[in-house]
Amino acid sequence: MLAHIVYFTLNDNSEAAVKKLVDACHKYLKDHPGVEFFAAGTLGEEFSRPVNDKAYDVSLHVYFTDKAAHDAYQTVEEHLKFIEENKENWKQVRVFDSWVS
Repeated sequence: MLAHIVYFTLNDNSEAAVKKLVDACHKYLKDHPGVEFFAAGTLGEEFSRPVNDKAYDVSLHVYFTDKAAHDAYQTVEEHLKFIEENKENWKQVRVFDSWVS
């Protein structure tokens, strides 16, 4: 499987803005062909070991059956609409794609 993990740091990281982005992830990004697992959520503030990276507000986790499903997802209308509606509040977006088993 291909794990597509995205970490969003927001300009406005108020509780309402964070919830808006998490809700948008669920609305636009979870029901696509080839998605094996989907989750979106918020930084776990209570995790504070030296190795914890806390430089984000929202995380997105989408696991695809293969690269073809991932590539198709990148161009579907819902994904593009998600970007268009939310990108204004993105300070930084970090994407981590990896093969997992």
